Amino acid sequence: MDSSETPVVMYFFPFVGGGHQIPMIDMARVFSSHGAKVTILSTTPANALRFRNSIRRDQTLNRSITIHVLKLPDDDASADSSMTSAPLTDTSVLQESLRQFIAQNLPNCIVIDVFHRWAAEVIDELFIKRVVFNGNGLFSRCVSECIGRFAPHQNVGADCEPFLVPNLPDRIELTKSQLPSFARNRPGLPDKVGKVEEKSFGVVVNSFYELESKYVEYFTTELGKKAWPIGPVSLYNRSNADKTDRGQAALVDEQSVLHCLNWLDSKEPDSVVYISFGSLARLSAAQLVEIAHGIESSGHNFIWVMGKIFRAVEDGGCVRDKEDWIPAGFAERMWEMKRGVVIGGWAPQMLILEHCAVGVFVSHCGWNSTLESVSAGVPMVTWPLSAEQFYNEKLITDVLGIGVQVGSREWESWNVERKELVRREKVDAAVRRMMGGSDEAAEMKKRAKVLSEKAKRAVEEGGSSYVGVDALILEIRLSRKN
Repeated sequence: MDSSETPVVMYFFPFVGGGHQIPMIDMARVFSSHGAKVTILSTTPANALRFRNSIRRDQTLNRSITIHVLKLPDDDASADSSMTSAPLTDTSVLQESLRQFIAQNLPNCIVIDVFHRWAAEVIDELFIKRVVFNGNGLFSRCVSECIGRFAPHQNVGADCEPFLVPNLPDRIELTKSQLPSFARNRPGLPDKVGKVEEKSFGVVVNSFYELESKYVEYFTTELGKKAWPIGPVSLYNRSNADKTDRGQAALVDEQSVLHCLNWLDSKEPDSVVYISFGSLARLSAAQLVEIAHGIESSGHNFIWVMGKIFRAVEDGGCVRDKEDWIPAGFAERMWEMKRGVVIGGWAPQMLILEHCAVGVFVSHCGWNSTLESVSAGVPMVTWPLSAEQFYNEKLITDVLGIGVQVGSREWESWNVERKELVRREKVDAAVRRMMGGSDEAAEMKKRAKVLSEKAKRAVEEGGSSYVGVDALILEIRLSRKN
């Protein structure tokens, strides 16, 4: 940016959780590093604590980035505790606070999360440029749009019968059972979500051109939508402090992190299976038992991050379970045999995936996890559960060729316990297929490493995503002059 120019003023209004807040905070930091004057609008003081440390580190580098906590109504004292990570959380209690703040402190642009469904009207009333972030990649967006436009799933009888998604650059087959519930019965995006993108300046995407180039072109040319791929934004986190704090700084147990990394240091390269299903997954007790038996019978080392599924305590360096969800003594036995670590709570996923000992990621195919795995050059065993994850699985396995499917076939809402049961034999087989040293596995690992290098180049100066950030800032600046 020309130092004589007044910086572009940008606000970022992230959603509270569900994998949306973390990349949007990274995104805000990226734009600040490119010279924009950035303010992050936080929903609550408690929520701001989750990313305060990283923002303070940026401020020490003379970056223009601040946090503004939107004021809750006096008669809504419970709102602070009710702002959960659920996608359906209603944040409209902040409507008046947002309106007052931006009316008194007009920015040039506001980037809003698509789940703040009510915010578009408030912003548009003040004639402010509005850019939308929805947390997905462009491949899944194109699949969703084509299913909505052509409704190919309405031509099949059984839920398990495959159908071809028409009009896409690649041959993509799905079943009705893999579609989100809203997409099975009516076309398009959910009504309120689709409306947020109407009349917007465009969408900002946590992806990079080289990862889904055909779908960047399809989205902008065939579908006629405006998009700026600027990721993977996780790669902005260069220091171990940023990677450790990322997302849940208040929940990080530094001692447990150290134990985990020391354990990884003791393992051979590409010898560890990393298992994590994100922050919202609700797997049944029976499914957890099947995973435990499957990973044990595979014979491979593993780290299994359980998130919120059970409470945990640290015992002699081993993070142990306190609930009866896996075979008795499983965590203790795996630790004593130096075979595995079970973590109950938050874990620094970037640090784990980047460790040379990790050879494969058993993942729910959430977009953040997918990008972090790609960035680290780690192939995947795909286990989609909800949201757009079955679409992401197709990108990973059928388009990019960097993963194998475990055999999950049923889309279910994030807020219900899953009925589908993937048996231990399938878990064992998928892990062995990726970790067994076959030519197929070697080719997948090679492709994953190539994509990792492309991801890193994309965010460096002159790379496609670096240029994308500057392009959006320039468009905002030019529109400011009109």
